[in-house]
Amino acid sequence: MVYPPTPRSEFLDALAAEILHNYAKGRVLVSVDGVVGGRAFADDVAIALSETGHAVFRASLDDFQRPRALRVKRGAHSAEAYYLDWFDYSAFLRVLIQPFRMGGSAGFITANFDAARDMPRESRWVTGPQDAILVIDGPFLQRPELRGNANFIAYLETPAEALGADLDAQLAGAATLYEEAVGPRMLADAIISADNPAAPTRLFADRC
Repeated sequence: MVYPPTPRSEFLDALAAEILHNYAKGRVLVSVDGVVGGRAFADDVAIALSETGHAVFRASLDDFQRPRALRVKRGAHSAEAYYLDWFDYSAFLRVLIQPFRMGGSAGFITANFDAARDMPRESRWVTGPQDAILVIDGPFLQRPELRGNANFIAYLETPAEALGADLDAQLAGAATLYEEAVGPRMLADAIISADNPAAPTRLFADRC
């Protein structure tokens, strides 16, 4: 990076180098899986990757939400609703992940739904070169219906005690449901502690 290095930028540059060491060619999908802080972290990962000269695209699961009436059937503040009903995984796969992975002239959509207006976004199909990286962020990116699509998964682990009021009961409950159902730490390629955003650190889990 061109600006003076910081602990965060050095960490991101090292993570980008690791990704590119293993996935330098073709269509590469990088998932930043986290209930809190994923969007900003994924933005910075994308910058670090793009500064190496690679074509990089960004997308967020937050832009693939379901209509509000479907999201809140279990209750507007329900942890089960956030984990089970909030996001349109079918559209996420159909218009973004699958066509991106196809490569060639296949177009893909990086944002499908405007949650603030509670309506679909105008479809804007984009294409990319054969060698391209898509960085996505969002909670629950290792759910069974999404598993097997990402080349590299970074799991952001943010201790609840470090977040205080930022982690409300709905998010905390949904994160617990996800952890119990999927065990995302054990499936990720990199486990990252995000309790100090200015200086993220790498954690390691025994996969045995």
